[in-house]
Amino acid sequence: MGRLRRMLARRRPKLVSLRTTFAISFAAVTAAVAILVGIVSYGSAARLVRVDQQSVFSQVVQDVRDEVRQHRMLPEDFSSSRPGHDLVRPARTDVQVLGAQGQIVDHGDPSLPVTSHDRSMALTRTAGKAVEHKDVQVGDDLYRIATVSLGDGRGAVQVAQEFSDTEDLLRTLQQRTLILMAAVVVAAGLFGWWLARRITRRLVVLTNAAEDVARTRRLGIEVPVAGLDEVGRLGRAFDRMLGRLAQSEEDQRRLVQDAGHELRTPLTSLRTNISLLRRIDELPPATRDDLVADLTQEARELTDLVNELVDLAAGQSDTEPPQRVDLADIAEDVVGLAARRTGRRIVLRVSGDTTTDGRPGMLQRAMSNLVENAAKFDRAGQAPIEVHVMGPARPGTVRVEVLDRGPGIAEGDLIRIFDRFYRAADARSLPGSGLGLSIVREVAMAHGGAPFAYRREGGGAVIGFTVGGG
Repeated sequence: MGRLRRMLARRRPKLVSLRTTFAISFAAVTAAVAILVGIVSYGSAARLVRVDQQSVFSQVVQDVRDEVRQHRMLPEDFSSSRPGHDLVRPARTDVQVLGAQGQIVDHGDPSLPVTSHDRSMALTRTAGKAVEHKDVQVGDDLYRIATVSLGDGRGAVQVAQEFSDTEDLLRTLQQRTLILMAAVVVAAGLFGWWLARRITRRLVVLTNAAEDVARTRRLGIEVPVAGLDEVGRLGRAFDRMLGRLAQSEEDQRRLVQDAGHELRTPLTSLRTNISLLRRIDELPPATRDDLVADLTQEARELTDLVNELVDLAAGQSDTEPPQRVDLADIAEDVVGLAARRTGRRIVLRVSGDTTTDGRPGMLQRAMSNLVENAAKFDRAGQAPIEVHVMGPARPGTVRVEVLDRGPGIAEGDLIRIFDRFYRAADARSLPGSGLGLSIVREVAMAHGGAPFAYRREGGGAVIGFTVGGG
């Protein structure tokens, strides 16, 4: 097994950094472009040079042919010792003169070879006829040679052009082009490495931050990434994500702590009453009835507390997709269900456009908590509970409020009634967990709104929330 693991470890591919990949890619693209440009440039230059040399040679030969056609010329007229011979001896051109029998009467520099075709040109009767030889080896060099007849069997003149020096020049150009391409590739690689390092520097910071979070599990790490480009936006988004995760983790920790604190009281009471069950036969009938009633009430409160904890946790991570909803329709369902449960008269009033984007399940849960809270604190009330759904108070905002005629809310409790597990002093004897209104706050904030509460004129309270304001 250990050997297998070592083999797998050896076969595991090595990670290549983005910086290296970017530098190699930049160098590869530059190399491809440099090679392509070098090949095209060299090919064009070589073709132009060769064509130019050929055209020059062809023009010299044509000038000689025109000259011998227009004038009766003898081999002596092309002699290197004859004044004016430069007219038919241009630069980089070698001239050799043949006599009437095809013999060399004036050697070129270097001496050019004479073939049977060249001798036949010396014997021909027509002036200006020519025969051309390509790639003739003369010593260590290559020449083009054209033999032009003087006519009437007077001889011929050979005109030669060396093109091996042109090929040497082109080879030198080729070598320099290769050296230049290599230099461009090396420079591109170095520049690509520098540019990749500059571009990926902030990505490395983000990577290190992510690895630190994964290693230490600390979400409060600051991400020092700036800039207005995509990397800067990524850094700011990553920083906001860490902030929200840290806030979510803190909320979960507080929820667990608060839930643990609140669960201790009913659990302790249940444990005490359960211990009394062992002596239930010794207890009077009235005490037994009270004990069973306490157990029933505590079990119910514990169930309600667990259900509301689940609702609160679900509200924090609700995956229900948002959709277009009408809060008036949701309120109508909530009012009908609450009226059947409590037996109270509940009045619904709707005004304006009450449609918005939201999660129907969460909004129904928030409205149900508000109505049940009003019914709980106004048990003996004769006036109906009122539910108002109004929209829009401002563009895109819908307001939901529940009005009751209960004992009202003390001034000092108005700012705390939406805290988790908070219960006013005069409400601690009533059943409940203290989570209902905190769920209302979570739902309102998740929909871009906020909860509110204030004392109602004439007694009672007004508690509600807004949605769609974000």
